[in-house]
Amino acid sequence: MSAEFIDILLAGIKANEADKYRLHNLILLPDKGDVVVSGDIHGHRRNFERVVSYANLEKNPDRHLVLQEIIHGGPEDEMGGCLSFDLLIDAARLKLKFPDQVHFVLANHDTAFITNSEVMKNGKEMNAAMRIALRGRFGSKTKEVESAIERFLFSQPLAVKCANGIWISHSLPSDRMLDKFDFTIFNRHLKVIDVVRPNSAYLLTWGRRQSKETLILFAEKLGVDFFVLGHQVQESGWMSDNEKLVIIDSQHNHGYLLRINLAEKYDIKTLTDSLVPIASIS
Repeated sequence: MSAEFIDILLAGIKANEADKYRLHNLILLPDKGDVVVSGDIHGHRRNFERVVSYANLEKNPDRHLVLQEIIHGGPEDEMGGCLSFDLLIDAARLKLKFPDQVHFVLANHDTAFITNSEVMKNGKEMNAAMRIALRGRFGSKTKEVESAIERFLFSQPLAVKCANGIWISHSLPSDRMLDKFDFTIFNRHLKVIDVVRPNSAYLLTWGRRQSKETLILFAEKLGVDFFVLGHQVQESGWMSDNEKLVIIDSQHNHGYLLRINLAEKYDIKTLTDSLVPIASIS
């Protein structure tokens, strides 16, 4: 069981690194086809399956699917251990089936697992919860499985940049940490130290409540018009600042996804009009 699990993750690492649209730590999507973007999944299998069904990648070869924050949440074992690694394996399998259509972006719960630092969700420390379930499933092979998960998560790109001016990442640095952010992180080899607080991959995935001025600065630096982020919980499934930002959340029954036509230019209204409630997908 552990050997198959590890083999899938190792193949997923190679697929992440060999993605034809990847340049360093960015996925650069062309001006054709479309992209379906999920918010945080956090182990919500039904939402994951509905997002995948909606994307229908097999019948839409020019469509891309962006997934983020698969782990930490969802079903638990009898010891209260987090079983979200089962969904992570399914996501890795999907990447192997559609290697140049499925893309991941690094998220803060991923960086927490990579560095084994505490991260809370619903009053529970999620790394401890997931490791309980991993030990229950894999026993003496747990460390090998954990290492494969860490390496897979680390192999994910940092962001997706669309040719029509839309940027997709888990988050952006918060205002007070801007002076510590290194914009070259997108165009160089990613190091483990980058995901450690307070370095740049950490700041990119953990930041919250970006001001209008920060969004304008990042848009200029990155050469984009709009940002599509996750990370910040949205009880209604999404929010927008009505100018440059859309945040989507896919981890609960009111979750949303976003479909973007890569050949079209958007304003903030047409972007938010492209949101789709996941519950509406059969």
